[in-house]
Amino acid sequence: MFDVNDDDVKWMLYAKELGLKAESQNEIPVGAVLVKNNEVIGEGWNQSITLNDPTAHAEVMALRDAGQRVGNYRLIDSTLYVTLEPCSMCASALVHARVKRVVFGASDAKTGAAGSIMNLLQHEKLNHQIEVTKGVLADECGAQLSNFFKRRRAEKKAEKQAGKTHNS
Repeated sequence: MFDVNDDDVKWMLYAKELGLKAESQNEIPVGAVLVKNNEVIGEGWNQSITLNDPTAHAEVMALRDAGQRVGNYRLIDSTLYVTLEPCSMCASALVHARVKRVVFGASDAKTGAAGSIMNLLQHEKLNHQIEVTKGVLADECGAQLSNFFKRRRAEKKAEKQAGKTHNS
């Protein structure tokens, strides 16, 4: 665990804004921004549904964007800020990209691979370990996700009720 600084809060707020882009596309509102020397080198948000691509998680989209901008898949000395703890797929991609540090907001008890159910980012048998800072704006990031799912459940319930009304 590493100390949180003002830049961590600033960039997590930016990642949260990117999560709103995902939500506007009816995607799970997760946003990610990759930063090096306090400048954005890549950004992304969940687009799995929009792109019909199970790998289009916010972290992967940010890595793809950064690779194109930088002209290299190795993103050494960069920090990824993401609103939700990375899953195993994203954690593996971050290790392969040689990201130096990952800062995440909300923990993910179901698929979190940065400490919740496993810790791929710091696995001693891998050839690269990543510094991890967890819980930056955790309440705000968690609320963004839970509000999205609450709204989605209400919409599905309303659709179901509307279907019953039309069938009566």
